[in-house]
Amino acid sequence: MGGERKDIHNSQIPQLCLSCEARHKGVCGALDADQLIRLNRYSSQRSVAAGSELLGDQEEVASYANVLSGVVKLAKTMADGRQQIVGLQFAPDFLGRPFHASSQVAAEAASDLKLCTFPKTLIETMIAEQPELEHRLHKQALKELDEAREWMLTLGRKTAAEKVASFLHMIARNVDPERDAAGPTTFELPLTRSDIADFLGLTIETVSRQLTRLRKAGVIEIENNRHVIVPDMDRLEYAAGS
Repeated sequence: MGGERKDIHNSQIPQLCLSCEARHKGVCGALDADQLIRLNRYSSQRSVAAGSELLGDQEEVASYANVLSGVVKLAKTMADGRQQIVGLQFAPDFLGRPFHASSQVAAEAASDLKLCTFPKTLIETMIAEQPELEHRLHKQALKELDEAREWMLTLGRKTAAEKVASFLHMIARNVDPERDAAGPTTFELPLTRSDIADFLGLTIETVSRQLTRLRKAGVIEIENNRHVIVPDMDRLEYAAGS
């Protein structure tokens, strides 16, 4: 559907789905009206506060979800309890790994979230019935693979300044699906300085120092320590070494 809302006035589409970004840009865009009605019977939207655990590492999975707004933090846990942040998810990403009995990562609300959840068994049945749904999930998996490879480059070859700029550029590019690409971008940092340092393999002091340098250079503005304004995305992308 390419993000176009061709069915916005279709009375057959459940009300819950009409204005949903996952319906138009995410995996649910692969479903027709009858399938959406069927899924809608078992779906529920819920708000989740920042810091709440969504799923534990190796926890049995009973449901999946579409991210409707906010940021999800994904982490792997080592045997001694240490964690490493391995990814972030944004709207309209699909949260979960079909056909796995247990989760492969821990998932936590990095910011306040809105999720649309549905039973695992129903989605896996619909995947078997609807090749386009399987295709969309496959595309998301490949997108995540590409992003992981790009992040390996960031962590392995970029300078500290480029790493911090790359992180900010990733957030700015993904945090608001409806943002105006031509105008300034604003967002709340979804991670603490400590989490950013963990994600980038830097110290907290280095992260703070690089944020200050980007602010003094006019690449970003920071208000109240968490609110970031990006006046020009091209300048931030250049600072990221892209």
